[in-house]
Amino acid sequence: MSVPKSIGKYVVIRELGRGATSVVYLGHDPFSDREVAIKVFNPAGFANEEQRKKFSKLFVTEAAMVGKLNHPHIVSIYDAVVDGDMDYIVMELISGNGLDAYTTPDKLLPIPTVMQIIFKCCTALDYAYQQGVIHRDIKPANIMYDDAGKIKITDFGAALMLNNEQTQLAGVGSPAYMSPEQVKEDTLTHQADIYSLGVVLYKMLTGRFPFDADNTFALMHKIVNEDPINIRSIRADIPASLADIVHKAIERSQSKRYKQWSEFGADLAACALPNAGIKNSIADSDKFNTLKNFDFFEDFNEVELWEVLHISEWGKVPTGRILIKEGEIGKNFYLIVEGDVYVTKMDKWLTELKKGDCFGEMAYIDKNQSKRTATIVAATPVTLIKIESSALVQASDNLQLKFNRAFLKILARRLSASNIELATLAR
Repeated sequence: MSVPKSIGKYVVIRELGRGATSVVYLGHDPFSDREVAIKVFNPAGFANEEQRKKFSKLFVTEAAMVGKLNHPHIVSIYDAVVDGDMDYIVMELISGNGLDAYTTPDKLLPIPTVMQIIFKCCTALDYAYQQGVIHRDIKPANIMYDDAGKIKITDFGAALMLNNEQTQLAGVGSPAYMSPEQVKEDTLTHQADIYSLGVVLYKMLTGRFPFDADNTFALMHKIVNEDPINIRSIRADIPASLADIVHKAIERSQSKRYKQWSEFGADLAACALPNAGIKNSIADSDKFNTLKNFDFFEDFNEVELWEVLHISEWGKVPTGRILIKEGEIGKNFYLIVEGDVYVTKMDKWLTELKKGDCFGEMAYIDKNQSKRTATIVAATPVTLIKIESSALVQASDNLQLKFNRAFLKILARRLSASNIELATLAR
């Protein structure tokens, strides 16, 4: 089959891949000037009309996701056309591989990496659930992962939208990752996705499924009626605390399974691994939870916090390190995660800043590249969040608005403190 020159307003560059139900092309959006992936439904690839209708409905469901889910760990769907002539979906072009590339015993990722991936999935699927969406087909092939550690959940064709008058389509999902209630075709909740992600975690840690079975029928019987194989009997170096998390996620009984995504994610973030304390790098889950507990970010939602994480640099500096030098052009600003810094002007001590404070924000507020008006030095070993002003300028409008509001609060507090000090001196 020849590659079309264009699909709708999109220029087709080349074919990326094809399956029985669809073909995916690399395209260019001339209006947004960006490369996109174009997924075209292939109605001729079905053995019978019943199968075609089923997959057509899944395609329409995925098309309905246009603009509904805006999260850094969920693939963005930009456009969709479903008119019977040529049905297609235009989505974010993503790099990397599906996690199924890392689910065989000889290709497993390090345990801490797996935990970070699953933690990010928890936050993304929690967001989807808050928008009234249950994925229903969570499996490694539907989670993309690249070398930079970024993940994207894809393929919402099987999704159930809780706020719509939608009949729950039976027989969707991948049997090995289905929850007991999905196998039984019961009414589903987000706990079905929690179970499926638990199976993904099990598979990524061991290269095996929680149940051994000779065929699909036997597998489904075990999922509904039996307990999974203890994960530590397959891989003894998995910490007991992590094994407990895995088995709680894949509990047959929904009353014993994680009830909320936040509980699943929190347990992963709190899970202590051997030698984890000697690493210099800070895990993304730790960064995310730090931002959630930061007073500065109290008005930021979780999507915005992930955007902050993506535009920021985190690092630790020793006592005595000059962080900002008076007279230099400011290009970035900082927030203090741990430790203290002191501020001087013309070699005279002014004040001290502590955990939770920010400094250098005029580099962003004043667009004219003004010079630093003070010197700031690490008084103790300090952990800092550094954000380039140019990166924030290019961030989403919502994120810039939240930062502007946060900076206004800080400036108001500082002005109030200065007025009190002046009043005290005037007495």
